[in-house]
Amino acid sequence: MLSRIWILAGKSARFLYRRLPLPLPIRWRIKSFLYRHLGLLLKNSPNYRQWLIQTGAIRPNSAKTPGSATAQSPPTLEIGPENLATPKNPSDPAADPVHLIAFYLPQYHPIPENDRWWGKGFTEWTNVTKATPNFIGHYQPRLPADLGFYDLRVPEVRDEQATLARQYGIHGFCYYYYWFAGQRLLNRPLDEVVRSGHPDFPFCVCWANENWSRRWDGLHADILIAQQHSDEDDLNFIQSLEPALRDPRYIRVNDRPLLLVYRIGLLPDAGRTAAIWRRHSREAGLGELYLSAVQSFGTTEDPRDFGFDAAVEFPPHAMAVLAERPVRMLNLAFQGMFYDYAATAEVFMNRLPAPYPLFRTAMPSWDNTARRQDASEIFLNATPEYYERWLRRLVELTHRSRAGSERLVFINAWNEWAEGNYLEPDRKFGHRYLEATRNAIKR
Repeated sequence: MLSRIWILAGKSARFLYRRLPLPLPIRWRIKSFLYRHLGLLLKNSPNYRQWLIQTGAIRPNSAKTPGSATAQSPPTLEIGPENLATPKNPSDPAADPVHLIAFYLPQYHPIPENDRWWGKGFTEWTNVTKATPNFIGHYQPRLPADLGFYDLRVPEVRDEQATLARQYGIHGFCYYYYWFAGQRLLNRPLDEVVRSGHPDFPFCVCWANENWSRRWDGLHADILIAQQHSDEDDLNFIQSLEPALRDPRYIRVNDRPLLLVYRIGLLPDAGRTAAIWRRHSREAGLGELYLSAVQSFGTTEDPRDFGFDAAVEFPPHAMAVLAERPVRMLNLAFQGMFYDYAATAEVFMNRLPAPYPLFRTAMPSWDNTARRQDASEIFLNATPEYYERWLRRLVELTHRSRAGSERLVFINAWNEWAEGNYLEPDRKFGHRYLEATRNAIKR
């Protein structure tokens, strides 16, 4: 009787929690507060164990949880076929391969706004080239190899990127889309791709719906340009995307255009926004949209509660594992953070199956020293070999759990050079990360 009451209470609490009229980051903090103070009562809950992994309190294959002398069984981290959802329409893996989509930063060309905020001629390369090592052995600056310090206004550059990506097994790019109440920034590369029909390479869009600030993280410090939300703006946004959504190269899931939102928690009413977009899409003859919420900044909620269809992992957000500070520091003013790439990869690889549609994502590396020299976040021990292992695991899981056009795995990212997060060739690793990508999808 008591167990039935406990189960009912848990279901009721989850129902109410998911419907709180609060931004997702605040709800994450509420969840964390409850788990920290009620751990003894919740220690056998799969959701509690998943939260422990996300916060780094336990690691994969750990047999103990805080507050328990000896756990009766280890957290269920090894995801086997018995724990995976059965595809609705299983098909031959060879005929239905996993497709890799890499997040794509459409920067690397000057715009008037950046000239005004950062100085004449500023591009992402400006930050990349001025980075310096924070400790002995720190790989900075990170400099490009084959493609050089390219300018995305040049069509041949975009063609070379697509050729390279296709050669190493990338199916398409997911372009960040910068929209601020009718004003678009960094739009030229995507606009020219749509207008020209080149390169002949699949793509989709992720609305980077955060403020631009001098901190480079979308938070509220010294805002350069802010988001403004309204029903009218929601409609204008989806109308602005019509040329891209109609493009035959646009990536579709179950014959529905795939549209990502980077920070769903910043939308005042995500469900209302989704409804406006869906209604216009149907009326405009685009059909039904396939909306996906990126799991950034601690967002781990069921996207269907907000009118979305699926979620997309976004490492290193949510589940980064801390590492010890290097002993031989060069920058004595450094106040940033160090994380363990290998341990973080293990956490993501062994993540418990989500109770909602979730696209998995692997990350080649991460080091944003170029943007935040003294306060950067650096992942130690990143190697092409460990990245290959991570990506291969996600490809295998996706083969077993998804079918048809839902067999997508994302990579963060193709060209985030200032975050040390890219697949493009550099002067240290050459093509090794690209080769690891190709190896990971071989079956």
